[in-house]
Amino acid sequence: KVFTNGCFDIVHRGHVEMLRSSKQLGDWLVVGVNTDCSVKRLKGDSRPVNNENDRKVMLESLDFVDEVILFDEDTPMELIKRIQPDIITKGGDYTVDTVVGHELAEVVIIPTVQDYSTTNTITKLKAV
Repeated sequence: KVFTNGCFDIVHRGHVEMLRSSKQLGDWLVVGVNTDCSVKRLKGDSRPVNNENDRKVMLESLDFVDEVILFDEDTPMELIKRIQPDIITKGGDYTVDTVVGHELAEVVIIPTVQDYSTTNTITKLKAV
């Protein structure tokens, strides 16, 4: 079982590539998604752009994502303890030691796709 998590506010190519690579590491990919309240606490009052149900539906529509679970905490530690994954994946802006749950499962860092982030997308939209 493979686990990853994030806000996935505006799903972009970087997210898709990371999720696809994560799925290749195991037979079941579980994605933890921060609830709207959690995103607001982490990213500020202007976020999320898309509500939690829409973000969940978008991720569930990807054929390499097996399960999407919303979580309200600031970190997914309780969810990781409940799921007990064999592998936890995160994007290239993390190191093994900074990944929540690194002491509970093997951590694989997936290289980041350059120039793709929700913040970059929002910045581009504001410039239009």
